[in-house]
Amino acid sequence: MSDVRRTVRRPGPRLTRTGRLILVVCLCVLVFLAVLIVPRLFRGGPERAAKLTIPEGRRATQVYAATDKALRLADGTTAKAARTTRLSLPDEAKGNPEGYLFPATYPIDRDTTPASLLTTMVETANLRLADYGIASYRTVVIASIAQAEADRPGDMGKVARVIDNRLAKGMPLQMDSTLNYALDRSTLHTSHADTKTDSPYNTYEHRGLPPTPIDNPGADALNAAAAPPPGDWLYFVTVGPGDTRFTADYQVHLKNVREFNAGQQSPTARRSPVT
Repeated sequence: MSDVRRTVRRPGPRLTRTGRLILVVCLCVLVFLAVLIVPRLFRGGPERAAKLTIPEGRRATQVYAATDKALRLADGTTAKAARTTRLSLPDEAKGNPEGYLFPATYPIDRDTTPASLLTTMVETANLRLADYGIASYRTVVIASIAQAEADRPGDMGKVARVIDNRLAKGMPLQMDSTLNYALDRSTLHTSHADTKTDSPYNTYEHRGLPPTPIDNPGADALNAAAAPPPGDWLYFVTVGPGDTRFTADYQVHLKNVREFNAGQQSPTARRSPVT
């Protein structure tokens, strides 16, 4: 009779209620981490910004750079999109959205692209312009200059009136802001050599308005350009913060300019038409 030994399997250790609870918690944490991290891996980088704020007076190049940064894209991506995206712009713009990238805060989500953001900005600009009763590209150009030149919102209408008055008299605008745009800079100091810059944005050399806006103006500047206050002013200079002096008398203007020059050490001093 053979000796057959029966193998008896002993049951393994069983989880206690506390152990099962710990296991469930650990699984939940793993699932949470997977939901949080895996989408980032597929997006190929850090989380995008939740919104993009465009301040008043930013140039298109600055808007493009801010969009690239907010969307975590390579430099130049939005600028390229601006050249290829069909935007609802006036014919005079010739496809250049400068002046129509409306200053506002725009939400960003995972589906946002440079093209969709630019489209929304231009659509917003068109809606606001309609609200303000502005249909003229010329008004947007003037608003952009007033935005750049005025020391404070309350002076924007007077700056717009100076522009209108100088244009009506056939005078060159001689605005440093348009020259800065041509030279892709922002400075308060303009040299004689600067005024000889070969550019249609050089309003020292070329009469009339520049060919496009020089920034993206906000509501204050747009409304000021649409309905500037009456006045015969032809010259202005900001001698100090909150102290912009407008006049139709060239000799008075020269006196104001001398006072401006005496305070050149002040970083807040601004230049303006001096002819």
